[in-house]
Amino acid sequence: MATPKKKISRSRRNMRRFAGGNKLDVTTVVTSPINQELTRPHRITRALLASGRYLEATASFQKRQKQAPQA
Repeated sequence: MATPKKKISRSRRNMRRFAGGNKLDVTTVVTSPINQELTRPHRITRALLASGRYLEATASFQKRQKQAPQA
């Protein structure tokens, strides 16, 4: 089995790894519906927690709403 003669530094390893067309993609950013701040998608923020709206989007919450008896 081939083994390297010398240790390759993190810097050189990363230069090789990300050289050429292997660059990381740009992070996706969306606008929050509550306070119009830029956030990453599918993340629960403090503003959503404070408003209580994050529960409306979860599948388990919607399932419980359908199963609950209407009074």
